[in-house]
Amino acid sequence: MLDGLAFTPARNAKLRLIQAYMTATPDPDRGYALAALAGGLKLAGAKPAAIRELAAERVDPELFAMSYDYVGDLAETVALIWPEVETADDETPGLGAVAAALETADRAETAKLLRRWLDMLDADGRWALLKLATGGLRVGVSARLAKTALANAFDKPLAEIEECWHGLTPPYGPLFDWLEGRAARPDPGAGAGFRPAMLANALEEERLERLNPADYAAEWKWDGVRVQAVARGGERRLYTRAGEDIGQSFPDVVAALDMDGVVDGELLIRDPDAPGGAAPFSALQRRLGRKRPGRKLMAEAPAFIRAYDLLFEGGRDLRPEPFGARRRALETWIGNAPEVFDLSALLTFLDWQELRDIRAGARAAGIEGVMLKRLDSPYVAGRPQGPWYKWKRDPLTLDLVVMYAQRGHGRRSSFYSDFTFGAWADDGALKPVGKAYSGYTDAELVKIDKWVRQNTVERYGPVRAVAPGLVFEVAFDAAQRSTRHKSGVALRFPRIKRIRWDKPADEAERLETVLALAES
Repeated sequence: MLDGLAFTPARNAKLRLIQAYMTATPDPDRGYALAALAGGLKLAGAKPAAIRELAAERVDPELFAMSYDYVGDLAETVALIWPEVETADDETPGLGAVAAALETADRAETAKLLRRWLDMLDADGRWALLKLATGGLRVGVSARLAKTALANAFDKPLAEIEECWHGLTPPYGPLFDWLEGRAARPDPGAGAGFRPAMLANALEEERLERLNPADYAAEWKWDGVRVQAVARGGERRLYTRAGEDIGQSFPDVVAALDMDGVVDGELLIRDPDAPGGAAPFSALQRRLGRKRPGRKLMAEAPAFIRAYDLLFEGGRDLRPEPFGARRRALETWIGNAPEVFDLSALLTFLDWQELRDIRAGARAAGIEGVMLKRLDSPYVAGRPQGPWYKWKRDPLTLDLVVMYAQRGHGRRSSFYSDFTFGAWADDGALKPVGKAYSGYTDAELVKIDKWVRQNTVERYGPVRAVAPGLVFEVAFDAAQRSTRHKSGVALRFPRIKRIRWDKPADEAERLETVLALAES
């Protein structure tokens, strides 16, 4: 299945591969496979460094380094280069047994197990084992796609799978018992589980004119992290829109959830001097991923939630009610809400031109754009067509010079497909301002890869430095100050819009232009 997924770009084809696997594979193997695809398998002892150490025991280090540079993927390199040996073991390990053993093994025990299994398996088996062990599947499957395949395979609503997902652990025995009709659906309970988020579709100008302004409410699309704040049954949780619990990074927010309900909103950093009272996204980045933020950081970057929607109030499920009714309930609830919340205001407009004029001020206000929500829309999981739209501000573009190229993963592992680009500083040197790995066709990638190989000036492991010569037109949402970049600035959400084969590198952007964007 992994091999098929790695070389299958089409979404529906990936779904069919996963569906076939889930219906044909016995328990607990399919449960662990599902956990690996959905990112729910945590194997602490299997780190990439440990895999390299194992390879160094069996293979000349120089040969391994050259091979890794050529292949571009650690698991594939080790799987191919691992020497075949005679072993007394005559039965290859099953997926369930491997995953269960690695779940409880420490680093030393993990190395011992992997060494034994690598000796037993063929190249394909070794590759699958190392992908599983390191968690770096990179086969183009998201957690939601894996759950969608499960819903399709067993003819169950995706929303019902997602709602009970967070109370389950691998290998998901109770989930498969329900899917195959042997038991009732696992109870999501009245606790602080995640409720699948409702998402918006991107709005195109031509569609806008076919919509009736009177049917929609509008509000700003704030530049933070979409979250779901849950406090029910004595528990308190803070989830991202994908269901990841980020409460450990924001203990001050979780501690303040003195309520009984579920609120959909935007996690932001408070700044009374900024437009809308919210700091730029870069301020929030300081806290994202921190397992134990200190008091100083929490004081310097106080987080809060700008409420968009009220999903539960006490034991009452508001999701089936229309957005207009939920909004009125939210406006009433916010009056007695914990201080960690404030209300996302609705925008007043009579027609689309008036809303266009309002949206035009989004960039100056440091806001991502505008949201449109049908007043009669219930809150449903996923991305239904029609009820909600996101109308983001137009991206900025700059012509920037490629500085470094790195091999990709999966079907791109033999190509240089990840690029760092920069702008010209006053001293005549290029300074990096961002990275991107999307926005070009497969045919363009072949041409870029050839150019990288012909213009390499230095190598740093899997990374190549190239001579200034290739210019990308890069689209991005904003420029922000950054202490991690030598340039002092970084682009937010950069993507390659066009390859400027026609443009000389010395005519690309100056660093002062990028810095000016960050200042503005």
